Amino acid sequence: MELHIPFDLIVTIVNKGSSEIIIKASKSAGAEGGTIIPGRGTGIREKKMLWGIPIEPEKDIILTIVPQEKTQAILTAIVEQGNLNKPGTGIAFVLELKSVAGICHMCQEPALS
Repeated sequence: MELHIPFDLIVTIVNKGSSEIIIKASKSAGAEGGTIIPGRGTGIREKKMLWGIPIEPEKDIILTIVPQEKTQAILTAIVEQGNLNKPGTGIAFVLELKSVAGICHMCQEPALS
């Protein structure tokens, strides 16, 4: 069953090991949780070398589906607690979702009178 209720997807990409800070921040602001996916970075600040061999730093990608009315508060918490205003710490962005399936517990139908 697809839900046509306004939800956003907050995507946060941080250095490996920083995902718990992001999950804790998002939960403290009203999110129910998130999904963590491993990744690699290739940004301009990510060029590190080990014995002359370039290393692609490992990243954590956190996907968090939230009701739109909570998006800004959750994003603000992620940016503040994850120090995303500092260069090289990570990025976060929001995508609007057209429809969602599988999170029926987040969509309370109004009771019929």
